[in-house]
Amino acid sequence: MRKLTVIVFFLFASIMSAQVTFKPGLRAGASFSNFSNTRSDYKTDFYVGGFGEIKLTKFYTLQPEITYSQQGADNVKTIIRYNNGQDVIESRNLEIDYLSLAMINKFTFNGGFQLQVGPTLDFRLQDNLLYQKSDVDLAFIMGIAYKLKSGLTFEARFKKGLVDVLDSDIYESSRDNDEFWLADYNTNISFQLGISYPFGK
Repeated sequence: MRKLTVIVFFLFASIMSAQVTFKPGLRAGASFSNFSNTRSDYKTDFYVGGFGEIKLTKFYTLQPEITYSQQGADNVKTIIRYNNGQDVIESRNLEIDYLSLAMINKFTFNGGFQLQVGPTLDFRLQDNLLYQKSDVDLAFIMGIAYKLKSGLTFEARFKKGLVDVLDSDIYESSRDNDEFWLADYNTNISFQLGISYPFGK
């Protein structure tokens, strides 16, 4: 216990003695999203947002982010069950737009390579779904990046939602027919490729 206290003390002292800096910045790029447990294709769209880079040590940076992202899936296959008992397969393009609040931990290694991990809380802004299961999604982000000396950073991230965001048990169409998804518990899955840039010296 005493050794752990000493380690925590020296870690805290090193952070306090370091020159803590703050830089605002912008980030944008392409997103490739889908829903779990669906027969569908990845939807290509975009994300854009801002961040605050709080550099605590040479190795560690805390980065709160706010991001607008368009997610969903293309060609999501559903089964339409008509009144005469006939089942017809139909494909739909689904969209969900989110405002995301993330807290990213960045670990920078020699040469400019970075490891980025952290949670994000997503708030649904709009969609084209018949029924939604949740207005909020809790997700986890993991990614890698490469930062140039100019500050320009190339990022690749994987984002996995934890909340069931689709009411996929049963749908009702305008023709009073029942539409069934092929599976339940549909979470957001997204890959992001983009750039970020912090302002200031």
